Amino acid sequence: MGASDPPALVPEEAEASSSPDSSPRRLPAKSSAPRVDDTTLALAAAESSRSLHRPLDPGQHAVGFNPTYDQLWTPIYGPAHPFAKDGVAQGMRNHKLGFVEDASIQPFLFDEQYNTFHKYGYATDPSGLSFVGDIETLTKNQALSVYNMPQQEQKRRRLQMKTSGGAEEAESGAADPEVQNPATNEWLLKNKISPWSGKMDVVQGELTEEQKKYAEEYAEKKAEKERGEGRGDKAEHADKSTFHGKEERDYQGRSWIAPPKDAKAKNDHCYIPKRWVHTWSGHTKGVAAIRFFPKHGHLLLSAGMDSKVKIWDVFNSGKCMRTYMGHSKAVRDICFSNDGTKFLSAGYDKHIKYWDTETGKVISTFSTGKIPYVVKLNPDEDKQSILLAGMSDKKIVQWDMNSGAITQEYDQHLGAVNTITFVDNNRRFVTSSDDKSLRVWEFGIPVVIKYISEPHMHSMPSISLHPNSNWLAAQSLDNQILIYSTKERFQLNKKKRFAGHIIAGYACQVNFSPDGRFVMSGDGEGKCWFWDWKSCKVFRTLKCHEGVCIGCEWHPLEQSKVATCGWDGMIKYW
Repeated sequence: MGASDPPALVPEEAEASSSPDSSPRRLPAKSSAPRVDDTTLALAAAESSRSLHRPLDPGQHAVGFNPTYDQLWTPIYGPAHPFAKDGVAQGMRNHKLGFVEDASIQPFLFDEQYNTFHKYGYATDPSGLSFVGDIETLTKNQALSVYNMPQQEQKRRRLQMKTSGGAEEAESGAADPEVQNPATNEWLLKNKISPWSGKMDVVQGELTEEQKKYAEEYAEKKAEKERGEGRGDKAEHADKSTFHGKEERDYQGRSWIAPPKDAKAKNDHCYIPKRWVHTWSGHTKGVAAIRFFPKHGHLLLSAGMDSKVKIWDVFNSGKCMRTYMGHSKAVRDICFSNDGTKFLSAGYDKHIKYWDTETGKVISTFSTGKIPYVVKLNPDEDKQSILLAGMSDKKIVQWDMNSGAITQEYDQHLGAVNTITFVDNNRRFVTSSDDKSLRVWEFGIPVVIKYISEPHMHSMPSISLHPNSNWLAAQSLDNQILIYSTKERFQLNKKKRFAGHIIAGYACQVNFSPDGRFVMSGDGEGKCWFWDWKSCKVFRTLKCHEGVCIGCEWHPLEQSKVATCGWDGMIKYW
């Protein structure tokens, strides 16, 4: 121990010296370590603690420490760059005022909160953790936004607004007469409903000369249109008929539609016609269909696109006997009754008319407001008052012509109905449609008993029944005639197929000779084709018309007489 060292104290002495009674002299503490200047250390610590909250400088290329997520994503603000006048480095500028960041909130969410705040006075904080605005309304509405109000609540509020709006409007009208202008804020505040919710009475000023002239022209056009519509609804082209023959009854008192006595009973053996015998020209537009008088064929009925139906003498004079004018648009289809004394006509004016052949009077008119594409009478003698019509709205409508009531609707097709053909002793009928299918129906029962639709099938705009009633010939729009059996299965006869003609796009009629030996059809080039039924070979083609040869009919009695009609307005006899 050195002389300068203080004497060591034993424990007892130390205890005694710490007691209050004895208070010995305290020695100062000394350190032999050199003095250190800690100012720099304190500044560095303060700098590091400040840099924890300070955002990164966007101008620097290297970061000397690992920044936290918050530091990386803090927005840029303040004088971050000492040399830039607004604190943002040149490379970081994306706006003339500095740097603008995209908000990380979706437009829908923003709109929702914006509209909620403007309607109810509260909104969700962008962080999604708290709410701002009217907290009372928030709790009352259970924090719902404008986009997710319950249906019942919306309905209730609409009713409430309507009733309160109406009441307030009445009050404001009575109490505050000066607030009348709907464009003012006062009016909006009082009514709280849209200015467009009701019609506003606008005081009409004086019309200029131009406006007056326009108004007069418009009134004239409207009146003319109404007159035209009224005419069309009441009596489409006042039904009338003109007789062109010498006399309606001969010296024996027989009607002009009576068949000649010397007409032979039936056609035994048919031959293909070779030459052109006669032309009937009276229609100003194309002829859509022709029909021979039933059983005798001494008269020929034709439907024209000039909205007229004409009947022609075949046996004697070869002239037009009567013109029936009742349709305002083109006539689509015609059909004789069994005895020929009456016939049906269907036009694009949406009317079906039932005519008396002899007198030319319209017995009755039928319409559903749709275009009838095909009309047929039930061939049974006891059901001659039942009319079937295939319509443009996919339905087949059945009328009782005695009462004028619709008795049945067959509604299964997916397209406009084109043909109706009775089979199986008239117990069933086959229909074809634009939906490229055939459907077989039990007469009077609107349920399809057979549905024929194949991927290779085309629309069949014309179907004809073979004279032996065992086969149907269907004109298919892929330029061929297909044969279907009329027995239970209605299956396609793959061995019989008649082709060679071009009819794609035209509803050319297909027909048979009365003895069933020949199949005939018009085509799009004005020819009439004849095929042999057994061999399916082309027998002969005749160039008949300039345009489309749309219809062809074999005379019911004459062995080798055929009538054809076309879109050139001619009816030719071969």
